[in-house]
Amino acid sequence: MAAGITKPLLITDRGLAEMEITKRTLDILDAEGFGRNMFARVDPNPTDQNVNDGLSVYRSGGFDGVIAFGGGSGLDLAKTIAFMAGQTRPLWDFEDVGDWWTRADPAGIHPIVAVPTTAGTGSEVGRASIITNSEQHEKKIIFHPKMLPAVVICDPELTVGMPQFITAGTGLDAFAHCVEAYSSPHYHPMSQGIALEGMKLVIDNLPRAYADGTDIDARANLMSAAAMGATAFQKGLGAIHAISHPVGAVHHTHHGTTNAVCMPEVLKFNSAAIRDRFDLAAGYLGIEGGFDGFCAFVDTFNDSFAIPKTLTALGVENPDIDALVASALNDPSTGGNPVEMTRENTTALLKSLL
Repeated sequence: MAAGITKPLLITDRGLAEMEITKRTLDILDAEGFGRNMFARVDPNPTDQNVNDGLSVYRSGGFDGVIAFGGGSGLDLAKTIAFMAGQTRPLWDFEDVGDWWTRADPAGIHPIVAVPTTAGTGSEVGRASIITNSEQHEKKIIFHPKMLPAVVICDPELTVGMPQFITAGTGLDAFAHCVEAYSSPHYHPMSQGIALEGMKLVIDNLPRAYADGTDIDARANLMSAAAMGATAFQKGLGAIHAISHPVGAVHHTHHGTTNAVCMPEVLKFNSAAIRDRFDLAAGYLGIEGGFDGFCAFVDTFNDSFAIPKTLTALGVENPDIDALVASALNDPSTGGNPVEMTRENTTALLKSLL
C-alpha cells in the first residue's frame, strides 16, 4: 500500500459497518492480503471513550495504520487513533492550544488512508480531529501536522447511497466552512479564492444531488467542495462553528445541520464586518442584491432542504445557555470570527437561535 501500511484497521461508523460499500471494501482488502479487520464503535459525535475503545483494538491487534472510511465521525476517530497509536501522554495533552501539538512523538503517529463516503467535513484533507470530552461535554480539537492522511481516495460513487437529509446536512457543512473562511478577517488570499469557488460548487450542485442521489456529476462536485472547504478554513472559522460545537456535544445534533441552522443569524451578527466582501461575492455567485441578497438566498436555500429555523426545532431542549456560551467562547473557532465574540453578544446570538 502506498502509505506503507501492511496490516490496516478499517475504522468506520456503526451505520456504515453493515452497508454493502463497506463489505465490498473489506472484500477488496482481504483479496489483496490485508485482511478484513474493522472497528465501528463510533458515535455520531465521536468521544474519548470511542478513542480508548479503538486504541485497545488497534494496539492489541498489532495494526500499523488505519483506513479512515466514512463521514466526518469515522474519519476524525480514525485519524485520532492513528495519531495516538504510539503516544504515551493522554489525549487531552494534544488539544489545539498554543504549541501543545509539539508534545507528541511524531514517530508514534501511524499512517492514515482516508476514504470519505460523505461530502461535507473535508476531514480527509485536514490535520485535526474533533473529539467530544465525555466528562466536560465539550468538543475538543486534536491537532498535529502528521494527522494529515498520507493517501486520500475521493470516489463520488461512495456518496450515491446517502439519504437526502445527510446529503443536505453534509453539503451545508461544506458550505458553512466556505462561508466562514471567506468571512474570516485573517490574511490568506488563496483560501479566500478557494472558499468562494467552494460556495459556488455547493450552490450549483447540492440541489441536484438532493433531488437525484444518483447524479454522479453533482456528487463529484460536492466532494470537491468538501475538500475545498476544509482547505479554505485554514484561514479561520467563526461563530457558526463556535456555537455548533458545544450544541452538538451536549445535545447530540447533526453537525452540518446545526451549522445550517446557525448561519442566517451569524451572518446578521457579522454583517458590519462582512457586508462589503459579500457584496462582491454575490455577483460571482449569481445572487442579486449583494450581502442582503446573499442572506435572503441562505434562508431560501435552507428551506429547500427542510432545515429547521431554530435550534429548538432541531431538538435543543432546555439548554444551559450560560454553559453553551462559555464553551463557545472557549472554542478555537472564535478566533476567526470577524466580530469579536463576547459573553454579552454571544448570549444574545444564542438566544436568537433558540
